[in-house]
Amino acid sequence: MNNNNDNNQNQNQNQNQNENQNQNENLEKKVTKNLIKDYSNLLNGNSFKDFSIFVEKEPNTFEIKVHKSILSSRSPFFNEFLRDRDQINKIFLNQFNKKEMESILSYIYYGNISFENQENLLQLLEISIYFKLNLLKEFIQKKILNSINYSNFFQFLFQNRNLNSNEIEIKCFELINQNFSQIQNNENLFNLTKEEIIKFIQFKQEKKEIFQFDFFQFLNNWIEKRINSLKLRKYEHKMNAKKRLFHSFFSLFDKDSISKQDFDKLKQFDIFLPNYFLINFERTIFEIQDQENQTKIKEKEKKIKRRDKRIKSFESETQNLKQENQKKEKDIQNLKSENEKKDKILKQKDEEIQNIKLSFEKENQKEESKQNENKLLKIFSNSEIIKDKEYVKKLQEWINDNDFFSKMKKGFSAKKDGFNSQNWHKAVDNKGKALVIIKTKQNFIFGGFTQVGWTNDKSKWSEEHGNWGYIKDENAFIFSLRNDKGDRKPEKFTIKQGKEGNAIEYDLNDGPTFGFYDFKLSSNLQSGQSDFGHSYNLPNGITYQSNEAQSYLAGSYDKWVVDEVETYFI
Repeated sequence: MNNNNDNNQNQNQNQNQNENQNQNENLEKKVTKNLIKDYSNLLNGNSFKDFSIFVEKEPNTFEIKVHKSILSSRSPFFNEFLRDRDQINKIFLNQFNKKEMESILSYIYYGNISFENQENLLQLLEISIYFKLNLLKEFIQKKILNSINYSNFFQFLFQNRNLNSNEIEIKCFELINQNFSQIQNNENLFNLTKEEIIKFIQFKQEKKEIFQFDFFQFLNNWIEKRINSLKLRKYEHKMNAKKRLFHSFFSLFDKDSISKQDFDKLKQFDIFLPNYFLINFERTIFEIQDQENQTKIKEKEKKIKRRDKRIKSFESETQNLKQENQKKEKDIQNLKSENEKKDKILKQKDEEIQNIKLSFEKENQKEESKQNENKLLKIFSNSEIIKDKEYVKKLQEWINDNDFFSKMKKGFSAKKDGFNSQNWHKAVDNKGKALVIIKTKQNFIFGGFTQVGWTNDKSKWSEEHGNWGYIKDENAFIFSLRNDKGDRKPEKFTIKQGKEGNAIEYDLNDGPTFGFYDFKLSSNLQSGQSDFGHSYNLPNGITYQSNEAQSYLAGSYDKWVVDEVETYFI
């Protein structure tokens, strides 16, 4: 009897607990619903609003009034922005439009957001990244990935260049890979950038896939179009540019990624293929073949040796010309020395006065140099690259522009402002004089200085090639601050005579570029290439296009990884 009473009592307790739980859940739903309604009314009403967001560009700028407290509690971006800015009551976000901003604000206030089309999704993803709304970013990115298909993947890939989403890029690469035979003549495929083609090659090799010959035909056609777009006048320049592009691509291929049959077809590009590419692949393939094929390999090696011999002969002739020029310079110097001796006799009476003047000027220069040095040390105090006082002195000595040093400031840092050429151009374009300093993961420090600076005004370009071109600067130079190979000291390299028109390159899809790729950063600012010596003078004893020249600034032609990019201007 007691057991039955206990069981009944337990059942009643469980029933009461379930009823309480249901009541609590219903209460939570009602509270949540009321909160959503209240925050919706708060956003759509005009009460207590103390902050303005201005969107879209003039003359269509639109003001949206909001609440500081809600923005700072819901968005890490606004939390950081408003934390120490009590007096600020507005922000200009002209890169975003009214409709998408209102949609994002509805999400921030009460968790609601609407999607209309592809451009709307990408715009909302960009804003969610900007406002550091990670949960929304992941949700939109999944929605975009589900929206990418055969008919629109090129549009998504090109629009992703501003967002730099690895997931979107991989999804587009998968569709390109699956449909390559059908789209190999599609004009959109030829609009891929060099960096995107490199990523696609790496994508296929990670999947351990074989490259078919149709891909190499496309690669050749892409290179042809890229070279033609440069509008190079000299055949030699055209061939050199084509050779560099071939080398940069074929250095990426593993021998297991190309079949024997397709490799035989690749020989039609023989003049442009790297020597090591030909030799390594031929050795692997022809080891199992008969003596006849071995003879062909030897003939190919002889051909390469003859080519190398011609190159060495040309280098020797070039060196002889350099020596003759040095001898002439020495004779001129001797004549100058004799004239100086004669002038010295005539100027003996003025020496004391001049010495006093020089002494006074030196004291002023020392004081001015010390003041500039202190200013520079203060400017570089927050630099991620310039930590050595001697580097500061060298930069001051090379640039020799007190006006620049007295006013200069750091206008861009890749670690702070993002590894993206678009961000870099927004900070640097049309600012005039600019100092660029680059540090690689391999601890090389180098850069360049331009008196003219980068501008998107094509009327100021010395050469125009569509959407990119060159800018003339007779006083531009590049430099190396840190190069641990051979204990090299900091050194400055001036522009070659006749190459002033190629001092710097303007291309919205590239980072800082000096000369005809003496050094150039890619669109992600994390990689680049260096063909040092084309437009700027090399150190004595180093030959253009030698390994020593191409590795002088960053340790290699293109196997370097950027750690930080800083740009200073007035």
